[in-house]
Amino acid sequence: MEETDDIKSCQDKHKENTPKSSPFDFVIKQFQGKRSSSGKRKEQPSAIKEFFRGFDFGKSEGKDRREIEKTEINNSGDDDQSEKQDLSAEDEPPRLVSEEESPSGKERFNQFMEKLGKKPNTKNLDLNNCALSAADVIELASLLPFLPELEEISLSWNGCVGGTLKSLTVQLHHVNLLKVLRLNNCRLTAEDVTSLGEAFEVVPQLEELDLSWNSSVGGKLSLLTKKLQKGCKLKLLKITDCNLMAKDGESLDTALQHLAELRKLDISGNKEIGGGFKDATVHLASLKNLEVLDLHQCCVTEEDMTVLSQVIPLLSSLQKLNLSSNKNVGVSSYPLLGRLRFLPKLKSVAISNCGLGEESFSSLAEAALHLPELEILDLSWNKCVGGNLKLLWEALKLATEIQVLRLSSCNLVAEDLALLTLLMQDGHLARLRKLDLSYNNNVSDEGWAVFCQGLAVFKELSELDISLRPSSCRDCGMWFSELLAALTKLPALAELGMQRWVLSESQRKRLENFNEDNKRNIRFDC
Repeated sequence: MEETDDIKSCQDKHKENTPKSSPFDFVIKQFQGKRSSSGKRKEQPSAIKEFFRGFDFGKSEGKDRREIEKTEINNSGDDDQSEKQDLSAEDEPPRLVSEEESPSGKERFNQFMEKLGKKPNTKNLDLNNCALSAADVIELASLLPFLPELEEISLSWNGCVGGTLKSLTVQLHHVNLLKVLRLNNCRLTAEDVTSLGEAFEVVPQLEELDLSWNSSVGGKLSLLTKKLQKGCKLKLLKITDCNLMAKDGESLDTALQHLAELRKLDISGNKEIGGGFKDATVHLASLKNLEVLDLHQCCVTEEDMTVLSQVIPLLSSLQKLNLSSNKNVGVSSYPLLGRLRFLPKLKSVAISNCGLGEESFSSLAEAALHLPELEILDLSWNKCVGGNLKLLWEALKLATEIQVLRLSSCNLVAEDLALLTLLMQDGHLARLRKLDLSYNNNVSDEGWAVFCQGLAVFKELSELDISLRPSSCRDCGMWFSELLAALTKLPALAELGMQRWVLSESQRKRLENFNEDNKRNIRFDC
Protein backbone atom coordinates (compact mmCIF):
# COMPACT_ATOMS: atom_id res chain seq x y z
CA MET A 1 0.00 0.00 0.00
CA GLU A 2 2.78 2.35 0.87
CA GLU A 3 4.58 1.41 -2.28
CA THR A 4 1.56 2.40 -4.40
CA ASP A 5 1.33 5.79 -2.71
CA ASP A 6 5.03 6.42 -3.42
CA ILE A 7 4.54 5.74 -7.15
CA LYS A 8 1.62 8.18 -7.32
CA SER A 9 3.56 10.92 -5.58
CA CYS A 10 6.49 10.44 -8.05
CA GLN A 11 4.13 10.78 -10.98
CA ASP A 12 2.61 13.96 -9.53
CA LYS A 13 6.05 15.42 -9.05
CA HIS A 14 6.99 14.61 -12.64
CA LYS A 15 3.90 16.47 -13.90
CA GLU A 16 4.73 19.48 -11.82
CA ASN A 17 8.32 19.61 -13.06
CA THR A 18 7.37 19.21 -16.78
CA PRO A 19 7.17 22.72 -18.38
CA LYS A 20 3.97 23.66 -20.22
CA SER A 21 4.10 23.75 -24.07
CA SER A 22 4.06 27.19 -25.62
CA PRO A 23 2.74 28.08 -29.16
CA PHE A 24 6.30 28.53 -30.24
CA ASP A 25 7.08 24.89 -29.24
CA PHE A 26 4.24 23.82 -31.48
CA VAL A 27 5.84 25.62 -34.46
CA ILE A 28 9.18 23.92 -33.77
CA LYS A 29 7.52 20.48 -33.68
CA GLN A 30 5.71 21.13 -36.95
CA PHE A 31 8.96 22.21 -38.57
CA GLN A 32 10.75 19.09 -37.30
CA GLY A 33 7.96 16.90 -38.72
CA LYS A 34 8.38 18.41 -42.20
CA ARG A 35 12.13 18.09 -42.04
CA SER A 36 11.98 14.41 -41.05
CA SER A 37 9.77 13.56 -44.03
CA SER A 38 11.73 15.57 -46.59
CA GLY A 39 15.14 14.72 -45.25
CA LYS A 40 15.16 11.11 -46.41
CA ARG A 41 17.22 11.82 -49.54
CA LYS A 42 19.64 14.42 -48.20
CA GLU A 43 20.89 15.06 -44.67
CA GLN A 44 20.19 18.68 -43.60
CA PRO A 45 21.47 20.79 -40.63
CA SER A 46 19.40 20.44 -37.47
CA ALA A 47 16.51 22.94 -37.44
CA ILE A 48 16.81 23.25 -33.66
CA LYS A 49 20.44 24.38 -33.99
CA GLU A 50 19.41 26.99 -36.52
CA PHE A 51 16.69 28.21 -34.20
CA PHE A 52 18.88 28.53 -31.09
CA ARG A 53 21.66 30.18 -33.07
CA GLY A 54 19.48 33.26 -33.06
CA PHE A 55 19.51 33.42 -29.29
CA ASP A 56 23.28 33.20 -29.17
CA PHE A 57 23.57 36.43 -31.22
CA GLY A 58 20.75 38.27 -29.51
CA LYS A 59 18.45 38.19 -32.54
CA SER A 60 14.82 39.06 -32.15
CA GLU A 61 12.15 36.42 -32.15
CA GLY A 62 10.62 37.83 -35.38
CA LYS A 63 13.92 37.76 -37.17
CA ASP A 64 14.57 34.21 -35.96
CA ARG A 65 11.22 33.14 -37.35
CA ARG A 66 11.99 34.77 -40.70
CA GLU A 67 15.28 32.93 -40.86
CA ILE A 68 13.56 29.65 -40.01
CA GLU A 69 10.96 30.21 -42.72
CA LYS A 70 13.67 31.15 -45.20
CA THR A 71 15.68 28.02 -44.30
CA GLU A 72 12.56 25.89 -44.65
CA ILE A 73 11.80 27.39 -48.09
CA ASN A 74 15.40 26.90 -49.26
CA ASN A 75 15.47 23.32 -47.99
CA SER A 76 12.12 22.64 -49.61
CA GLY A 77 13.44 24.08 -52.90
CA ASP A 78 16.52 21.87 -52.68
CA ASP A 79 14.34 18.83 -52.12
CA ASP A 80 12.09 19.71 -55.05
CA GLN A 81 15.11 20.20 -57.27
CA SER A 82 16.54 16.83 -56.17
CA GLU A 83 13.20 15.14 -56.88
CA LYS A 84 13.03 16.76 -60.32
CA GLN A 85 16.53 15.54 -61.11
CA ASP A 86 15.62 12.01 -60.02
CA LEU A 87 12.44 12.04 -62.12
CA SER A 88 14.19 13.47 -65.16
CA ALA A 89 16.83 10.75 -64.85
CA GLU A 90 14.09 8.11 -64.83
CA ASP A 91 12.07 9.65 -67.70
CA GLU A 92 15.02 10.58 -69.89
CA PRO A 93 14.87 8.66 -73.22
CA PRO A 94 17.80 6.41 -74.13
CA ARG A 95 20.70 8.14 -75.77
CA LEU A 96 20.53 7.98 -79.56
CA VAL A 97 23.44 6.20 -81.21
CA SER A 98 25.15 8.37 -83.77
CA GLU A 99 25.64 7.24 -87.37
CA GLU A 100 29.33 6.88 -86.66
CA GLU A 101 28.63 4.48 -83.77
CA SER A 102 25.89 2.33 -85.45
CA PRO A 103 27.01 -0.66 -87.55
CA SER A 104 26.86 -0.18 -91.31
CA GLY A 105 24.59 -2.25 -93.53
CA LYS A 106 27.56 -4.29 -94.67
CA GLU A 107 28.56 -5.00 -91.07
CA ARG A 108 25.01 -6.05 -90.21
CA PHE A 109 24.95 -8.40 -93.20
CA ASN A 110 28.28 -9.93 -92.19
CA GLN A 111 27.03 -10.43 -88.64
CA PHE A 112 23.84 -12.05 -89.94
CA MET A 113 25.75 -14.50 -92.13
CA GLU A 114 28.23 -15.32 -89.37
CA LYS A 115 25.31 -16.06 -87.03
CA LEU A 116 24.13 -18.67 -89.54
CA GLY A 117 27.61 -20.10 -89.99
CA LYS A 118 27.87 -18.87 -93.58
CA LYS A 119 30.54 -16.93 -95.40
CA PRO A 120 29.23 -13.51 -96.53
CA ASN A 121 28.79 -13.19 -100.29
CA THR A 122 27.10 -10.08 -101.64
CA LYS A 123 26.37 -11.68 -105.04
CA ASN A 124 25.27 -15.19 -104.11
CA LEU A 125 23.12 -15.58 -100.99
CA ASP A 126 23.11 -19.32 -100.27
CA LEU A 127 21.03 -20.07 -97.16
CA ASN A 128 19.77 -23.53 -98.15
CA ASN A 129 18.80 -25.71 -95.19
CA CYS A 130 19.88 -23.17 -92.54
CA ALA A 131 16.90 -23.65 -90.20
CA LEU A 132 15.88 -20.04 -90.74
CA SER A 133 13.23 -18.67 -88.39
CA ALA A 134 10.53 -16.18 -89.34
CA ALA A 135 12.56 -13.51 -87.53
CA ASP A 136 15.60 -14.43 -89.65
CA VAL A 137 13.59 -13.94 -92.84
CA ILE A 138 12.39 -10.53 -91.67
CA GLU A 139 15.94 -9.55 -90.70
CA LEU A 140 17.20 -10.71 -94.08
CA ALA A 141 14.57 -8.56 -95.79
CA SER A 142 15.86 -5.50 -93.91
CA LEU A 143 19.35 -6.20 -95.27
CA LEU A 144 18.42 -6.33 -98.96
CA PRO A 145 18.77 -2.52 -99.40
CA PHE A 146 22.49 -3.00 -98.65
CA LEU A 147 22.98 -5.72 -101.30
CA PRO A 148 22.51 -3.95 -104.66
CA GLU A 149 24.80 -6.42 -106.47
CA LEU A 150 22.90 -9.54 -105.36
CA GLU A 151 22.26 -11.98 -108.23
CA GLU A 152 21.23 -15.24 -106.49
CA ILE A 153 19.00 -16.01 -103.51
CA SER A 154 18.66 -19.63 -102.35
CA LEU A 155 16.39 -20.22 -99.35
CA SER A 156 15.43 -23.82 -100.08
CA TRP A 157 14.59 -26.31 -97.30
CA ASN A 158 13.68 -23.61 -94.78
CA GLY A 159 10.08 -24.25 -93.74
CA CYS A 160 9.69 -20.94 -91.88
CA VAL A 161 10.00 -18.98 -95.11
CA GLY A 162 6.39 -19.93 -95.77
CA GLY A 163 4.02 -17.23 -94.55
CA THR A 164 6.79 -14.60 -94.32
CA LEU A 165 7.85 -14.30 -97.96
CA LYS A 166 6.03 -11.01 -98.44
CA SER A 167 8.43 -9.25 -96.06
CA LEU A 168 11.16 -10.30 -98.48
CA THR A 169 9.42 -9.63 -101.80
CA VAL A 170 8.54 -6.02 -100.89
CA GLN A 171 12.29 -5.37 -100.65
CA LEU A 172 13.25 -7.06 -103.94
CA HIS A 173 13.25 -3.72 -105.77
CA HIS A 174 16.57 -3.07 -104.01
CA VAL A 175 18.11 -6.09 -105.78
CA ASN A 176 16.91 -5.56 -109.33
CA LEU A 177 19.93 -7.44 -110.68
CA LEU A 178 18.55 -10.67 -109.20
CA LYS A 179 18.80 -13.57 -111.65
CA VAL A 180 18.17 -16.69 -109.53
CA LEU A 181 15.52 -17.35 -106.86
CA ARG A 182 15.28 -20.83 -105.32
CA LEU A 183 12.52 -21.58 -102.82
CA ASN A 184 12.36 -25.40 -102.77
CA ASN A 185 10.40 -26.95 -99.90
CA CYS A 186 9.71 -23.67 -98.07
CA ARG A 187 6.04 -24.39 -97.22
CA LEU A 188 4.89 -21.48 -99.33
CA THR A 189 1.31 -20.29 -98.83
CA ALA A 190 -1.20 -18.77 -101.26
CA GLU A 191 -0.22 -15.32 -99.95
CA ASP A 192 3.43 -16.10 -100.65
CA VAL A 193 2.59 -17.10 -104.23
CA THR A 194 0.62 -13.87 -104.70
CA SER A 195 3.40 -11.66 -103.30
CA LEU A 196 5.94 -13.45 -105.48
CA GLY A 197 3.86 -12.72 -108.57
CA GLU A 198 3.62 -9.05 -107.61
CA ALA A 199 7.41 -8.89 -107.35
CA PHE A 200 8.05 -9.98 -110.95
CA GLU A 201 8.01 -6.42 -112.30
CA VAL A 202 10.76 -5.27 -109.89
CA VAL A 203 13.17 -8.11 -110.81
CA PRO A 204 13.28 -7.81 -114.60
CA GLN A 205 16.55 -9.75 -114.83
CA LEU A 206 15.19 -12.91 -113.16
CA GLU A 207 16.25 -15.97 -115.18
CA GLU A 208 15.69 -18.91 -112.81
CA LEU A 209 12.73 -19.63 -110.52
CA ASP A 210 12.48 -22.89 -108.57
CA LEU A 211 9.39 -23.51 -106.42
CA SER A 212 9.64 -27.30 -106.20
CA TRP A 213 8.15 -29.32 -103.33
CA ASN A 214 5.73 -26.65 -102.14
CA SER A 215 2.44 -28.52 -102.05
CA SER A 216 0.31 -25.43 -101.41
CA VAL A 217 1.21 -24.02 -104.83
CA GLY A 218 -1.19 -26.54 -106.34
CA GLY A 219 -4.46 -24.90 -107.42
CA LYS A 220 -2.98 -21.43 -106.95
CA LEU A 221 -0.37 -21.23 -109.71
CA SER A 222 -2.46 -18.66 -111.57
CA LEU A 223 -1.73 -16.16 -108.76
CA LEU A 224 1.83 -16.26 -110.02
CA THR A 225 1.51 -16.84 -113.76
CA LYS A 226 -1.04 -14.09 -114.37
CA LYS A 227 1.60 -11.55 -113.33
CA LEU A 228 4.04 -12.66 -116.02
CA GLN A 229 4.40 -10.09 -118.75
CA LYS A 230 5.78 -9.94 -122.24
CA GLY A 231 9.55 -9.62 -122.22
CA CYS A 232 10.02 -11.85 -119.16
CA LYS A 233 13.58 -13.21 -119.17
CA LEU A 234 12.92 -16.47 -117.32
CA LYS A 235 15.09 -19.25 -118.70
CA LEU A 236 14.37 -21.93 -116.08
CA LEU A 237 11.03 -22.64 -114.43
CA LYS A 238 10.92 -25.60 -112.06
CA ILE A 239 7.72 -26.57 -110.23
CA THR A 240 8.41 -30.20 -109.31
CA ASP A 241 5.93 -32.04 -107.06
CA CYS A 242 3.83 -29.00 -106.11
CA ASN A 243 0.48 -30.78 -106.23
CA LEU A 244 -0.41 -28.97 -109.46
CA MET A 245 -3.85 -29.64 -110.90
CA ALA A 246 -5.29 -29.58 -114.42
CA LYS A 247 -6.28 -25.92 -114.03
CA ASP A 248 -2.69 -25.09 -113.08
CA GLY A 249 -1.57 -26.69 -116.33
CA GLU A 250 -3.99 -24.49 -118.21
CA SER A 251 -2.82 -21.31 -116.45
CA LEU A 252 0.79 -22.31 -117.09
CA ASP A 253 0.06 -22.75 -120.77
CA THR A 254 -1.37 -19.22 -120.89
CA ALA A 255 1.79 -17.87 -119.26
CA LEU A 256 4.07 -19.61 -121.77
CA GLN A 257 3.27 -16.96 -124.36
CA HIS A 258 5.35 -14.53 -122.28
CA LEU A 259 8.30 -16.91 -121.79
CA ALA A 260 10.04 -16.73 -125.14
CA GLU A 261 13.46 -17.08 -123.47
CA LEU A 262 12.57 -20.26 -121.55
CA ARG A 263 15.25 -22.97 -121.80
CA LYS A 264 14.09 -25.47 -119.15
CA LEU A 265 10.56 -26.37 -118.03
CA ASP A 266 10.21 -28.96 -115.25
CA ILE A 267 6.74 -29.74 -113.93
CA SER A 268 7.47 -33.37 -113.07
CA GLY A 269 5.98 -35.23 -110.12
CA ASN A 270 2.58 -33.51 -110.34
CA LYS A 271 0.24 -36.48 -110.57
CA GLU A 272 -2.95 -34.40 -110.69
CA ILE A 273 -1.95 -32.21 -113.63
CA GLY A 274 -3.09 -34.79 -116.17
CA GLY A 275 -5.61 -33.23 -118.55
CA GLY A 276 -3.98 -29.80 -118.25
CA PHE A 277 -2.07 -30.08 -121.54
CA LYS A 278 -4.96 -30.55 -123.93
CA ASP A 279 -5.00 -26.85 -124.85
CA ALA A 280 -1.22 -26.41 -124.94
CA THR A 281 -0.82 -26.56 -128.70
CA VAL A 282 -0.12 -22.93 -129.56
CA HIS A 283 1.83 -21.60 -126.59
CA LEU A 284 4.01 -24.65 -125.89
CA ALA A 285 4.96 -24.87 -129.56
CA SER A 286 6.11 -21.25 -129.46
CA LEU A 287 9.01 -22.08 -127.11
CA LYS A 288 11.62 -22.18 -129.84
CA ASN A 289 14.48 -21.94 -127.34
CA LEU A 290 13.30 -24.75 -125.04
CA GLU A 291 16.09 -27.27 -124.43
CA VAL A 292 14.76 -29.34 -121.50
CA LEU A 293 11.20 -30.59 -121.00
CA ASP A 294 10.52 -32.79 -117.96
CA LEU A 295 7.01 -34.23 -117.70
CA HIS A 296 7.80 -37.45 -115.88
CA GLN A 297 5.14 -38.76 -113.49
CA CYS A 298 2.49 -36.27 -114.62
CA CYS A 299 -0.18 -38.88 -115.41
CA VAL A 300 -0.79 -37.40 -118.86
CA THR A 301 -4.16 -38.37 -120.29
CA GLU A 302 -5.04 -39.62 -123.76
CA GLU A 303 -6.15 -36.10 -124.69
CA ASP A 304 -2.82 -34.73 -123.47
CA MET A 305 -0.96 -37.27 -125.60
CA THR A 306 -2.87 -36.24 -128.70
CA VAL A 307 -1.71 -32.64 -128.21
CA LEU A 308 1.85 -33.46 -127.09
CA SER A 309 2.34 -35.71 -130.12
CA GLN A 310 1.74 -32.64 -132.28
CA VAL A 311 3.62 -30.07 -130.20
CA ILE A 312 6.81 -31.76 -128.93
CA PRO A 313 8.20 -32.50 -132.43
CA LEU A 314 8.01 -28.73 -133.13
CA LEU A 315 10.46 -27.89 -130.30
CA SER A 316 13.46 -27.71 -132.60
CA SER A 317 15.97 -26.80 -129.86
CA LEU A 318 14.96 -29.62 -127.50
CA GLN A 319 17.92 -31.58 -126.07
CA LYS A 320 16.44 -33.42 -123.08
CA LEU A 321 13.01 -35.05 -122.92
CA ASN A 322 11.69 -36.97 -119.91
CA LEU A 323 8.30 -38.65 -120.25
CA SER A 324 8.91 -41.42 -117.72
CA SER A 325 6.12 -42.93 -115.60
CA ASN A 326 3.36 -41.87 -117.98
CA LYS A 327 1.59 -45.04 -119.09
CA ASN A 328 -0.23 -43.42 -122.00
CA VAL A 329 3.05 -42.61 -123.74
CA GLY A 330 3.37 -46.23 -124.80
CA VAL A 331 -0.04 -46.46 -126.41
CA SER A 332 0.69 -47.24 -130.08
CA SER A 333 -2.08 -44.99 -131.44
CA TYR A 334 -0.06 -41.90 -130.48
CA PRO A 335 2.80 -41.20 -132.91
CA LEU A 336 4.89 -39.19 -130.44
CA LEU A 337 7.84 -41.60 -130.21
CA GLY A 338 8.07 -41.96 -133.96
CA ARG A 339 8.07 -38.17 -134.37
CA LEU A 340 11.15 -37.73 -132.19
CA ARG A 341 13.09 -38.06 -135.46
CA PHE A 342 12.30 -34.38 -136.04
CA LEU A 343 14.40 -33.44 -133.00
CA PRO A 344 17.99 -34.06 -134.18
CA LYS A 345 19.47 -32.14 -131.22
CA LEU A 346 18.09 -34.59 -128.66
CA LYS A 347 20.81 -35.78 -126.28
CA SER A 348 18.70 -37.42 -123.58
CA VAL A 349 15.51 -39.48 -123.91
CA ALA A 350 13.92 -40.96 -120.77
CA ILE A 351 10.90 -43.19 -121.38
CA SER A 352 11.13 -45.37 -118.27
CA ASN A 353 7.97 -47.15 -117.13
CA CYS A 354 5.82 -45.89 -120.00
CA GLY A 355 4.05 -49.12 -120.85
CA LEU A 356 5.73 -49.47 -124.23
CA GLY A 357 4.37 -52.13 -126.53
CA GLU A 358 6.28 -53.78 -129.34
CA GLU A 359 4.82 -51.36 -131.88
CA SER A 360 5.65 -48.20 -129.93
CA PHE A 361 9.12 -49.58 -129.13
CA SER A 362 9.66 -50.21 -132.82
CA SER A 363 8.64 -46.60 -133.59
CA LEU A 364 11.16 -45.35 -131.05
CA ALA A 365 13.89 -47.55 -132.53
CA GLU A 366 13.25 -46.09 -135.99
CA ALA A 367 13.30 -42.52 -134.64
CA ALA A 368 16.59 -43.21 -132.82
CA LEU A 369 18.27 -43.67 -136.19
CA HIS A 370 17.88 -39.91 -136.66
CA LEU A 371 19.31 -38.90 -133.30
CA PRO A 372 23.07 -38.76 -133.88
CA GLU A 373 23.78 -36.71 -130.72
CA LEU A 374 22.00 -39.10 -128.34
CA GLU A 375 23.98 -39.50 -125.08
CA ILE A 376 21.41 -40.88 -122.62
CA LEU A 377 18.74 -43.50 -123.29
CA ASP A 378 16.53 -44.80 -120.46
CA LEU A 379 14.12 -47.61 -121.34
CA SER A 380 13.88 -49.15 -117.86
CA TRP A 381 10.72 -50.90 -116.66
CA ASN A 382 9.39 -51.48 -120.17
CA LYS A 383 8.97 -55.26 -120.34
CA CYS A 384 8.62 -55.34 -124.12
CA VAL A 385 12.33 -54.56 -124.54
CA GLY A 386 13.24 -58.07 -123.42
CA GLY A 387 13.85 -60.25 -126.45
CA ASN A 388 13.43 -57.23 -128.75
CA LEU A 389 16.64 -55.33 -128.13
CA LYS A 390 17.60 -56.27 -131.69
CA LEU A 391 15.19 -53.53 -132.83
CA LEU A 392 17.71 -51.01 -131.49
CA TRP A 393 20.65 -52.72 -133.18
CA GLU A 394 21.08 -50.21 -135.99
CA ALA A 395 20.36 -47.20 -133.76
CA LEU A 396 22.95 -48.28 -131.18
CA LYS A 397 25.54 -48.76 -133.91
CA LEU A 398 24.98 -45.15 -135.01
CA ALA A 399 24.85 -43.78 -131.45
CA THR A 400 28.54 -42.95 -131.25
CA GLU A 401 27.95 -40.40 -128.47
CA ILE A 402 25.91 -42.57 -126.13
CA GLN A 403 27.25 -42.55 -122.56
CA VAL A 404 24.34 -43.82 -120.44
CA LEU A 405 22.17 -46.85 -121.23
CA ARG A 406 19.54 -47.91 -118.69
CA LEU A 407 17.74 -51.22 -119.23
CA SER A 408 16.68 -52.03 -115.67
CA SER A 409 13.76 -54.46 -115.24
CA CYS A 410 13.23 -54.91 -118.99
CA ASN A 411 12.86 -58.72 -118.98
CA LEU A 412 16.16 -59.05 -120.84
CA VAL A 413 17.27 -62.51 -121.91
CA ALA A 414 20.62 -64.04 -122.85
CA GLU A 415 20.18 -63.04 -126.53
CA ASP A 416 19.89 -59.36 -125.53
CA LEU A 417 23.19 -59.46 -123.61
CA ALA A 418 24.81 -61.30 -126.50
CA LEU A 419 23.74 -58.42 -128.75
CA LEU A 420 25.39 -55.88 -126.44
CA THR A 421 28.55 -58.00 -126.49
CA LEU A 422 28.65 -57.97 -130.28
CA LEU A 423 28.22 -54.19 -130.33
CA MET A 424 31.11 -53.85 -127.89
CA GLN A 425 33.38 -56.12 -129.88
CA ASP A 426 32.61 -54.23 -133.08
CA GLY A 427 33.78 -51.01 -131.46
CA HIS A 428 30.35 -49.47 -130.87
CA LEU A 429 29.26 -47.92 -127.57
CA ALA A 430 32.91 -47.06 -127.01
CA ARG A 431 32.05 -44.00 -124.90
CA LEU A 432 29.63 -45.82 -122.61
CA ARG A 433 30.11 -44.81 -118.96
CA LYS A 434 26.99 -46.05 -117.17
CA LEU A 435 25.25 -49.36 -117.90
CA ASP A 436 22.24 -50.46 -115.84
CA LEU A 437 21.17 -54.09 -116.36
CA SER A 438 19.67 -54.58 -112.89
CA TYR A 439 16.49 -56.53 -112.10
CA ASN A 440 16.73 -58.73 -115.18
CA ASN A 441 16.40 -62.09 -113.47
CA ASN A 442 15.65 -64.01 -116.67
CA VAL A 443 19.21 -63.85 -117.98
CA SER A 444 20.85 -67.28 -117.71
CA ASP A 445 24.32 -67.96 -116.32
CA GLU A 446 25.48 -68.57 -119.90
CA GLY A 447 24.17 -65.15 -120.90
CA TRP A 448 26.09 -63.46 -118.05
CA ALA A 449 29.22 -65.41 -118.96
CA VAL A 450 29.12 -64.22 -122.60
CA PHE A 451 28.52 -60.65 -121.47
CA CYS A 452 31.41 -60.66 -118.98
CA GLN A 453 33.83 -62.01 -121.58
CA GLY A 454 33.40 -58.86 -123.68
CA LEU A 455 33.07 -56.40 -120.79
CA ALA A 456 36.75 -55.42 -120.76
CA VAL A 457 36.24 -53.46 -124.00
CA PHE A 458 34.37 -50.66 -122.10
CA LYS A 459 37.45 -48.70 -121.07
CA GLU A 460 35.42 -45.66 -120.03
CA LEU A 461 32.81 -47.57 -118.01
CA SER A 462 32.48 -46.09 -114.51
CA GLU A 463 29.17 -47.61 -113.30
CA LEU A 464 27.79 -51.12 -113.80
CA ASP A 465 24.72 -52.56 -112.07
CA ILE A 466 23.72 -56.23 -112.47
CA SER A 467 21.76 -56.54 -109.21
CA LEU A 468 18.77 -58.87 -108.92
CA ARG A 469 15.29 -57.87 -107.81
CA PRO A 470 14.85 -57.27 -104.05
CA SER A 471 12.54 -60.27 -103.69
CA SER A 472 14.99 -62.72 -105.26
CA CYS A 473 18.31 -64.36 -104.47
CA ARG A 474 20.62 -66.43 -106.69
CA ASP A 475 24.01 -68.10 -106.56
CA CYS A 476 26.75 -66.41 -108.53
CA GLY A 477 27.81 -68.94 -111.18
CA MET A 478 31.09 -69.71 -112.86
CA TRP A 479 30.87 -66.44 -114.77
CA PHE A 480 32.10 -64.64 -111.64
CA SER A 481 35.69 -65.39 -112.65
CA GLU A 482 35.04 -63.82 -116.07
CA LEU A 483 33.55 -60.74 -114.38
CA LEU A 484 36.47 -60.29 -111.99
CA ALA A 485 38.99 -60.66 -114.81
CA ALA A 486 37.17 -57.95 -116.81
CA LEU A 487 36.88 -55.58 -113.82
CA THR A 488 40.66 -55.48 -113.42
CA LYS A 489 40.84 -54.05 -116.95
CA LEU A 490 38.37 -51.21 -116.32
CA PRO A 491 40.43 -48.37 -114.84
CA ALA A 492 37.49 -45.94 -114.68
CA LEU A 493 35.14 -48.25 -112.77
CA ALA A 494 33.90 -46.57 -109.57
CA GLU A 495 30.61 -48.35 -108.80
CA LEU A 496 29.51 -51.98 -109.10
CA GLY A 497 26.08 -53.25 -108.06
CA MET A 498 25.77 -57.00 -107.33
CA GLN A 499 22.98 -57.05 -104.76
CA ARG A 500 21.13 -60.32 -104.13
CA TRP A 501 23.84 -62.37 -105.88
CA VAL A 502 25.03 -65.00 -103.39
CA LEU A 503 28.82 -65.14 -103.24
CA SER A 504 30.80 -68.03 -101.83
CA GLU A 505 33.41 -67.30 -99.20
CA SER A 506 36.23 -67.52 -101.74
CA GLN A 507 34.36 -65.28 -104.23
CA ARG A 508 33.74 -62.70 -101.52
CA LYS A 509 37.42 -62.64 -100.57
CA ARG A 510 38.48 -62.27 -104.22
CA LEU A 511 36.10 -59.32 -104.65
CA GLU A 512 37.37 -57.70 -101.44
CA ASN A 513 40.97 -58.13 -102.58
CA PHE A 514 40.07 -56.50 -105.89
CA ASN A 515 38.80 -53.48 -103.95
CA GLU A 516 41.43 -53.49 -101.20
CA ASP A 517 42.27 -49.84 -101.89
CA ASN A 518 38.56 -48.96 -101.34
CA LYS A 519 38.52 -46.76 -104.42
CA ARG A 520 35.33 -48.39 -105.71
CA ASN A 521 31.83 -48.60 -104.31
CA ILE A 522 30.91 -52.28 -104.60
CA ARG A 523 27.41 -53.19 -103.37
CA PHE A 524 26.65 -56.81 -102.50
CA ASP A 525 24.57 -58.11 -99.60
CA CYS A 526 24.50 -61.92 -99.84
